[in-house]
Amino acid sequence: MQPTVIFGRNQLIENEVNIDYCRNHHINTFRRKSGGGCVYADMSNIMFSYITPDENVSLTFTRYVEMVAETLRRLGVDAKASGRNDIMIGNRKVSGNAFYHIPGRSIVHGTMLYDTNMQNMVGAITPTDEKLVSKGIQSVRQHITLLKDHISLDIEEFKEFVKKDLCDSEITLSDIDIAGVEEIEKEYTTPEFIYGNNPRYNINRKGRIEDVGDFAVSLEMKNDIIHDIDVKGDFFLVGDIGDGIIQPLKGKRLNPESLAAALPDRLDDIILNLKKEDFIRLIY
Repeated sequence: MQPTVIFGRNQLIENEVNIDYCRNHHINTFRRKSGGGCVYADMSNIMFSYITPDENVSLTFTRYVEMVAETLRRLGVDAKASGRNDIMIGNRKVSGNAFYHIPGRSIVHGTMLYDTNMQNMVGAITPTDEKLVSKGIQSVRQHITLLKDHISLDIEEFKEFVKKDLCDSEITLSDIDIAGVEEIEKEYTTPEFIYGNNPRYNINRKGRIEDVGDFAVSLEMKNDIIHDIDVKGDFFLVGDIGDGIIQPLKGKRLNPESLAAALPDRLDDIILNLKKEDFIRLIY
């Protein structure tokens, strides 16, 4: 998968995810329907899902976590289930898991940290200051471990081992099955589901645009939508900033395409020497 932050059903994205870091490093953000905490995933770690008709939530969860731990033990790894949802190697976490239940179906799913980009893992959920990220990596590495440090298999060999160890058959999805999955997927990609009922929050941008001036832009946001915007600075106004910039941006999504479509082509008719692409770069 593409680098992605996945946060739990009941979490506020602004409390869990460093949105600026994710945007700047092309990390996707998605909400899942199960509870639990925020995780970072990329192509160097593995996601497991266990679907069953069992109704006993506690028993199903325990069975799955112990089953995965036993698979690791068969590779000679000292793995054990710990707490409510973790798999540990020694005193360090290698897998975290979550649970979702609907009548007649239960799913347990989780991560398996074979390897990962530690800078992205920490930066996506902590301040972007390099010193803080560096300290965060050191701190996280004291609490997690990577499976590659405990086994001789590469990631593809490990996947094959898990399939043979845990599975007794294989199902190939038909075109109809895939179309059904894609239909379900649509809900997960809507801003309403990703951002949920988050409260309004503020984003502040400061910067200098050469030959234009210094800018301080305040954006009042909700669900990635601009509800209000204030633009201050030492630039020279030559037109109506309210009608030309402020009003067109209200109600628009905070992404380059939406901003470009909302703003007039000639911002230098409003602020002396200002180019539209420079202003969009500043606020995004």
